[in-house]
Amino acid sequence: MKKYSQYILVIFLSTFLMLAGCDEENYELGKLKTPSNVSLTYEIVGVDDANPFGDGSGMVNFVASADDEINFTYAFGDGTDKKVSADGIISHPFAKNGVNTYTVTVIAVGSGGLSSTKSVEVEVFSSFSDPEAEAFLTGGSSKTWYWAADQPGHTGLGPNFEDAGKAYAAWYSAAPFEKECMYDAEFVFTQTADGVTFEQIAGSAYIPGTYAGKIGVEGDLCYGEDVATTLYGVKNVSFAPANSIATVDGGYRGTSFSLTDGGFMCWYVGSSTYEIIQVTDNILTVRVEEDGTFAWYHTFTSVKPSESKEVDVEYTNLIWSDEFDVAGAPDATNWTYDLGAGGWGNGEAQTYTSDAANVSVSDGTLKITAKADGGSYSSARLKTQGLREFTYGRVDVKAKLPVGGGTWPAIWMLGADFPTAGWPACGEIDIMEAIGNNPGHIQSALHTPSSSGATVNMESTTVEDASEAFHVYSINWSEGEISFLIDDEVYYTYSPAEKTAATWPFDADQFLILNVAMGGTLGGVIDPAFVEASMEIDYVRVYQ
Repeated sequence: MKKYSQYILVIFLSTFLMLAGCDEENYELGKLKTPSNVSLTYEIVGVDDANPFGDGSGMVNFVASADDEINFTYAFGDGTDKKVSADGIISHPFAKNGVNTYTVTVIAVGSGGLSSTKSVEVEVFSSFSDPEAEAFLTGGSSKTWYWAADQPGHTGLGPNFEDAGKAYAAWYSAAPFEKECMYDAEFVFTQTADGVTFEQIAGSAYIPGTYAGKIGVEGDLCYGEDVATTLYGVKNVSFAPANSIATVDGGYRGTSFSLTDGGFMCWYVGSSTYEIIQVTDNILTVRVEEDGTFAWYHTFTSVKPSESKEVDVEYTNLIWSDEFDVAGAPDATNWTYDLGAGGWGNGEAQTYTSDAANVSVSDGTLKITAKADGGSYSSARLKTQGLREFTYGRVDVKAKLPVGGGTWPAIWMLGADFPTAGWPACGEIDIMEAIGNNPGHIQSALHTPSSSGATVNMESTTVEDASEAFHVYSINWSEGEISFLIDDEVYYTYSPAEKTAATWPFDADQFLILNVAMGGTLGGVIDPAFVEASMEIDYVRVYQ
């Protein structure tokens, strides 16, 4: 049973036991009553003499009341989902641009499901738009999105009420490729002359256990149109301000989008409205509510993930290596240095030197040593720039990592055109990065024009003895993909469906970099007791 099912089961059992403890003899079914005296009033946000239909946000505040009601259900007449309100108070943004009239109906629900309704005509002005979000979603014309299945937490569950977890997946987070049946889904957003459209063109509907019982099917399975009848077909997309407490407290984008005709993005919970948490060229993270009780968090990518655990090309011809078997300074025909301080774009604390105290070869290994000296730090950064550069192949680096809070050892590569193209246009391949404040955590990443900085193109794993034993950190770089390996086991593969300058600047020479940084955006807080620590390199080998 999934974690979220366990959570819900606990709530159910707790409620059952409470009821079971009541005095059954005192229980009496109340008289069924139809709600009466239903009223519905509204206030359009921003109405004044100059703006008789509102300030353009499209936001309207509604208040409903009735006698003998249990709760209220709103139907807004704009093609969006119905919403439930316990106290009759609710706000809703109307997204269609211009001045439009909507018939809004509130259903007062009483005991036994008896109900009464009240409708009002609302004339409201909306000028809301988010052209940047539209451009990201559609690529300016048409763009296909996929589940970010290789990312932890690509789907997750949290509460949808006043709670510390109301703005993130506090209850459940899916592991990579956990939901096997749904990853063939493809979603297309298209920019047209009349706006944006959406269509799921492949795959099925995944129905989680929280919702399956409400439609009479088994949960945590994939279904087709026979169950999810609105799965396929072109839907229109409307954008509106996002105003939930999660958007406010979570610092989301502030934009939501709704799909007409019951459209949804594979995950079927009876909702067609998505709050945008983040959207970029190749990442879309959203929040979608289920029956006002649960909130689902989904992450999609424009680069289809691969679960391949094998490299596509085997490289066996050794073209260059450094075995570090000559004591003293590193071989100057292989290595040069980056020197100096200044943070290196990441707020790092060290100054890089070529001093023997920071970099030397002895006992068959290269040692890059970070040192503390009265509140400052020194280290070394070696590179093969201008000396050893190559396109495609396999790189093996056998290394033992330093110990100490704040250390940030890295084995990585940059495009040889870095001086002219700049970063990230040159492309960056992070073969291995480690975090001294999180011992054993190893991560690999790629930085491209489409995803740089806090890139989504990354994966992490754990190597428990990374600072006690040598391990081989590798990439296998071909024309089709870049695979990352540890001790010859593939654990992450990058292979964008469309290889453009934005997603694949990896068709030209790159050079190698070895360094130990201190602090900075990844190294974090430096341990006040830190004295020194070394990354040891047994060998570097390149095959083609």
